[in-house]
Order: sequence, then C-alpha cells, then structure tokens
Amino acid sequence: MQTVLLCRGAHTTATWAAAASLPALLAAAASRASGLAPTALTPGSDVHRRLSTSASCSSQSYGHSRSTSTVSVNAGTVGDCVDSGQLHVTVEPLSGVHESVSVISLSRPAARNAIGRQLLRELAEALDTVRQERTTRCVLVRSVVPGVFCAGADLKERATMSQSEAAEFVSRIRRTFTELQDLPMPTVAVVEGLALGGGAELALACDIRIMGSGALMAFPEAQLGIIPGAGGTQRLPRIVGASRAKELIFTGRRVAGSEALDLQLADHVVPDDQVYNRALQLAEQIVRSAPLSLRQAKAAVNRGLDVDLHTGLAMEEAMYAQLLPTRDRLEGLKAFAEKRKPEYKGE
Repeated sequence: MQTVLLCRGAHTTATWAAAASLPALLAAAASRASGLAPTALTPGSDVHRRLSTSASCSSQSYGHSRSTSTVSVNAGTVGDCVDSGQLHVTVEPLSGVHESVSVISLSRPAARNAIGRQLLRELAEALDTVRQERTTRCVLVRSVVPGVFCAGADLKERATMSQSEAAEFVSRIRRTFTELQDLPMPTVAVVEGLALGGGAELALACDIRIMGSGALMAFPEAQLGIIPGAGGTQRLPRIVGASRAKELIFTGRRVAGSEALDLQLADHVVPDDQVYNRALQLAEQIVRSAPLSLRQAKAAVNRGLDVDLHTGLAMEEAMYAQLLPTRDRLEGLKAFAEKRKPEYKGE
C-alpha cells in the first residue's frame, strides 16, 4: 500500500463585501465559482489528508467489470475513536468509459452507515480530495452496505455527548453537507435502501438523486424531539415545496421511490438492482461536457436561485464571459466543425 500525504494551502478568494459595485460583485461571484484559477497545494498548510492507494476494492463491489485502485481516506486523528481500524469512507476515481468520475462510498456496515465522528471526518476529507482533483467532472455518493444508504446520525454515539458537544457535532455535519453541495462539479446521490434523517439530508445536498424503487427516504427527527439539523429544513422545501416539506418533517413518514419521484425528491427511480448502473450511465453523459462549463453551469444555477431574476441573468452573463477565453471553448467549436468528439482539458 502506497501512502501519499497532500497538504492544501488556504484559499484566497474575493468576497461580496470587497466589491464596490454590482458588476464587481458579479465578476467576483463568477471568479469564485468557476474554478478557473488553480488551487495551490502547499506544504505546512492547516489541512492535511492521508490518502491510501489500495487495490482491495474489487470491481465486483461496484457492479461492473474493470480494474481500479481505490483512494481511501485514512482518518487517524488523535482523540477520535476508529471502529476496528476500518475506513468508513473511500474515494475511487474510475477509469475507462467512466474516466473523470469519482465515487465516494460509505462503508460502515455495523451501524448501517450511521454518521459518527469517524465517518463525518472521513467524508469531509473525501470532499477535500475530489474538490482538488481537477480531472473529476462528476462525483457519485453511494453506499456499499446492502439495504441502506445512510441511517442518519449515530444516536448511540450522540448519547455520550454533552449538550455543547452535540451542538458542535451537528454544526460539523451541516458544514460538511454544505461543502458537498458546494463542490464545483456535479454530484449524484445513489440511494439504495434506507435514507433516514441525516442520510436523507446527505442525499438532498447532492445535485441529482437516483433512487431504487424499494428505497425509502424519511425525516423522523421531530419524533425524536429535534428537527432536521443538517440542512433538511432548508433544502427539502426548495426541492418539494414548503407544504410538502412540512408534512414530511411533521409526520416523519417514509417515502418510497415512486412517491419520491412524484414529489421530485428523486430525479430518477429504477429497479433496486439497477441503481448504481443507472448512476454510472448518467455520469458518463455528464462527463462528456467540458469541465469548466459544468462548474460554471452549476454555479450559475445554484447562485441564481438565491437572487431575483435580473440579478441572476447578470450573474449568468458574468459566468459565461469567464468561458470565452478558454481553450476548451475553442476546442468545442473546432470539434463541432470537424465532426469529432471534443477533447477537453479543463483549460
């Protein structure tokens, strides 16, 4: 097993407060969201990740034939418990026809992928990994535990926390899910089996959700004396509408695949044994697009939803302008004229 240590330097980005006018604000937003400027990896920075390249994940565990290596996030932080030394989250860059796709897999079978300290820490590190990987154009988030996507928070671990510790831990979950939402490339939740509480909120933080027909999604927090605290009260109504979101949160009832599709809680529903393959098919279509275009399009949609239409259109114009000087735009035009597949480089 080969181990590589990567250190990421702090980002220096333009902020809204620094802009003196609307055009400057829009330009700052476009620059911030585009990913056109390279991310520096500098020794001695405050974020450290240990990545292990392992061949232990066979192609059969991902439902198709190929030979791959798995990049696993090794979370050996002092003071945090580790379940028998087993990793709870892995990151696998795919190859072949699925090149440019990375898969984040949850693997904590003893607790049905419940979100504890270790799983959350490794998930945050996995997001750091794919965020800095410039060749990744699409990220799939899935479970390798049969019958469950994620059962939500680890309530046994939560019971050992003080009130302040519990509040800080939930805040960390919320921040991590926001980091997933803010990944510059498209993300797809591959929901097989149960997605409850924090597991459902994890799926909501992805751009697209594919569910199995037998999968179930629910927000049972109110029945436990709390509310969805990892973005559920905000993302759910933005997806299904306020009244339907309130009903699902008030009752905590479980929503199966077909109803989830009707509610637009799921974007695609397929037979349970075809969920991952359907996600791969979708990812294969996504990665045909230019990587910078994918990032700008996602940023334009996400940011535009938070402003009025006229401001959103101005943001779209600014983000479009970011792509005009890129080599990929010229390659797209040239490939179209020559009737061939474009070879995008993310430049």
